[in-house]
Amino acid sequence: MTETFKPGVWGTEDPRDEPARLREQIRHLRAQARNRPLIAEAQGILRERYRLPDAEAAFALLQLASQRHNVRLRTLAHAVVRLERPDEGADVWFPGRVRHPAPALESLAIDDASHAHRGAVLGAVLSHTLAVTATHMGNVQIADQATDGLWIEKHAGLSDDFVDFFGFVGKDGTSCAQAAKDVAQVTVRDVAADPLFTEDARRAILEAGSRSCHSVPLVAGGRCVGMVSAHFERPIHDLHGAQLKALEQTGREVGRWLAWYDRTVVLDALEHLHAAARHPEARPSRRR
Repeated sequence: MTETFKPGVWGTEDPRDEPARLREQIRHLRAQARNRPLIAEAQGILRERYRLPDAEAAFALLQLASQRHNVRLRTLAHAVVRLERPDEGADVWFPGRVRHPAPALESLAIDDASHAHRGAVLGAVLSHTLAVTATHMGNVQIADQATDGLWIEKHAGLSDDFVDFFGFVGKDGTSCAQAAKDVAQVTVRDVAADPLFTEDARRAILEAGSRSCHSVPLVAGGRCVGMVSAHFERPIHDLHGAQLKALEQTGREVGRWLAWYDRTVVLDALEHLHAAARHPEARPSRRR
């Protein structure tokens, strides 16, 4: 996440914009604080593994692979931390790796799933879910095994305060956490009355204008790899069977695709990082 600078004339800023600007700065700092420990851990691993001079050199390698393969920096850092290290002196990180074709994304009408951008797929599953449930509010989260929780990556129609509060959620106290635990769809008919939520989470949802919600796990191999949730302005009854079936199909398609992405595109990025680290002349220059 980067801060956006908007040029203007010095001294002409509307003082009413100041609270919004401060809230944006706070969100930015919180996002940095959440990501910093993981990225720092990855930097330490890379420094030790490739005998790099400092953390800046390690970050430059991460940044190079992230940009070349269009993989989020946090995703790449997470893979460096959790995956088994390459053999000492090995030319490749994952010898004998077999590349498989990408699973189809028929429900999202994406023809070439092998070349689809991850952000576009997450945006498409959110749009599809909102269309099926006939609402304009929702979000997509990615499961993080390291923290045993869910991170928001896409959202629509939700307030900045909502996105800030639920930027990361743990394994309890929300409908999405329950859906991830059960690996099953969860409907909350009335947020104000459902005991599933913590009081802080309930307050944040209601203040965002959501009175009910429905969460759909993105599933691969029987485990939750992500979540898409729809929010509604009024209490709702259960979704129709056809809606549940359509959402389950989409959740399985996208879940399988995300698992493929992790073992294909992310590993491609790690191979690129490994090759650059083993050949100092190919290493990127330091940030200025």
